[in-house]
Amino acid sequence: MNDSIFLFGIRIDRINRKFAVEKISGWLHAEEKLCKYVVTPNVDHIVRLDTSKEFKNTYEHASLVLADGRPLVLASRLLGSPLPETVPGSDLVPLLFAHIAQTWNRPVRVFLLGAGPGVAERAMNRIQQTWSNVKIVGVYSPPFNFERHEKECIEICDRISHTDTELLVIGLGSPKQELWIEKYASFLPIKVALCVGATIDFLAGEKKRAPKWVQSIGLEWLHRMLSEPKRLVRRYAKDAFIFPQLFFREWKLNRKSSNIAKF
Repeated sequence: MNDSIFLFGIRIDRINRKFAVEKISGWLHAEEKLCKYVVTPNVDHIVRLDTSKEFKNTYEHASLVLADGRPLVLASRLLGSPLPETVPGSDLVPLLFAHIAQTWNRPVRVFLLGAGPGVAERAMNRIQQTWSNVKIVGVYSPPFNFERHEKECIEICDRISHTDTELLVIGLGSPKQELWIEKYASFLPIKVALCVGATIDFLAGEKKRAPKWVQSIGLEWLHRMLSEPKRLVRRYAKDAFIFPQLFFREWKLNRKSSNIAKF
């Protein structure tokens, strides 16, 4: 079933990983190149979305919005509109590649945009060794603050276009990746773009994901924070302070709507 809920001011698609993979695969099979893009909100996104109209605009134009993070799924269940499960970008991409390897009778053309110098190249080698029918046709690690320079951004779009890319995997971090693809989607004759944060780093082995048992109990965020304390401690502390307030506000709105519906 493919429906959606409205939560924390955004639409979130109520689908599981299997259906998400099949839906994206269907877009890749289609002939049209409309640059449908996928975003994966987590707690940090929800906090940012509450104050940034520009960031929220990227969500309004996204073709698929998939919940990334246990707190978001738990909140949906407590508020009476349950999401089936998390669909993190770091799981979505390998699952999609595995699906392509198992079911496609031709290669899909993929471009990796993001990560540090040399990282995407290592990810490319690992991907092509692991999944048949996934052909990496280009990689690029843009320079710092590239998004502020129109000429650089147009050149990136041209670089991608000249490879006849079908699937663009973007690992620029949020909100940069969402803002960039929303602005430049019309310049890209591709089928799908996935905004998936550190996924290229994970695929390259540059960063290590939490053990499966840590993921299963919803503590992958803690593993990431301990792995990158300078970058993440302050962010997670801010999110831990603000997100409960947003949840309480959402709960009050939900309760008010329920009371109105009774009359």
